[in-house]
Amino acid sequence: MPSVIFRKGLDLNEAVAPALAEDYDSAIVNEIISHGFQRTRGRLTVRLAKEFGFCYGVDRAVDYAYQTRMRFPKRTVYLTGEIIHNPHVNDKLRTAGIRFLSDPHEPREPLGPEVVIIIPAFGVTVDELAKYDQFGCTLIDTTCGSVLNVWKNVERYAKDGFTALIHGKVHHEETQATASQSLNYPNGRFLVVLDRDQAQLVCDYARSGGNRHKFLEKFKHTASKGFDPDQHLERIGLANQTTMLMSESLEIGEMCRQAMIDRYGEAELDFHYRAFDTICSATQDRQDAVQNLVGSERLDLMIVVGGYNSSNTRNLARICTAKLPTYHIADAESLASLAEIHHRPVSGPLSNLSQSRDKQEVTVKEWLPLTGEVTIGLTAGASTPNNIIGQVVLRLEQLTRN
Repeated sequence: MPSVIFRKGLDLNEAVAPALAEDYDSAIVNEIISHGFQRTRGRLTVRLAKEFGFCYGVDRAVDYAYQTRMRFPKRTVYLTGEIIHNPHVNDKLRTAGIRFLSDPHEPREPLGPEVVIIIPAFGVTVDELAKYDQFGCTLIDTTCGSVLNVWKNVERYAKDGFTALIHGKVHHEETQATASQSLNYPNGRFLVVLDRDQAQLVCDYARSGGNRHKFLEKFKHTASKGFDPDQHLERIGLANQTTMLMSESLEIGEMCRQAMIDRYGEAELDFHYRAFDTICSATQDRQDAVQNLVGSERLDLMIVVGGYNSSNTRNLARICTAKLPTYHIADAESLASLAEIHHRPVSGPLSNLSQSRDKQEVTVKEWLPLTGEVTIGLTAGASTPNNIIGQVVLRLEQLTRN
């Protein structure tokens, strides 16, 4: 039985709409939007960013998962891993009867034609996709269109002899999938950089060479097999994980561009450097909206809601932290009391995405004024459903009522 890959949609939207609304909608959030993205109760005012929460790609992926479960009621349905980085959404899908191949007790293989596999919004690597196809599984592909756009550019780089320099987190599912696209061609290669500091090391080497052994040791876990900086940094094509901070991606791009000009001259730039705008528009919209909120409104503090392993949520928190006290929380349970909040710091030692929630959180005391009017800015990552945002608003109102 051949694999069937759905990318243009299934046909059960009306049937699953009630379940989606029940699991993820919020009357409170709808009310806040209708009142100019603001809500005041007692001494508390909440100002909501004008772009927040579920993006189109996430909404589509979750919709497809619900449709798949309904369309194949008698077959085993697996997700390859988390459909998005939000534990509440993933737990809802488990409750709906969708199993996760990434869960420790689930089989890795063999799978067969009787199995339906959902590809998450991040996509999967080329090798993973080929494996599921070889097993004859029915595949439901929810890969986000913005991610597919990055893949097209990375494949083009490989075809034309450019190294894909990817601004991203090397262990993130999307970055792994993107990097694998460069290996579709025999001479394809990639190098992943996390931030400006790592990009600077690459630019310095591309500009004037350096200690080859030291460079390879630094990037041994983020470069394609057989990577040779003396050859493979001669031609660079910039790409990015779609949920990274756009300002940083653009800065890294300019750093690379200037390094190639310094090495080869302006006239040879097009032969040695390429870049395409592959920042997800939804990610950028949320970053722009929160920048506008913290830059134009009087706020006492900022709350960012979303999964602790959500890259786009953490970047929203990074933006806010530069302006005012900011707390990245998972959900309403993080708001312990007027005196305590549990949150994940924007930076620090908590970088292991496999850590349990309690090991990722720190506790801050005296985070909320005990008396007087207080104005809190609120936003949420692209994988955070409205019902979680609504619960946070209710909890804040409860805490400030006394």
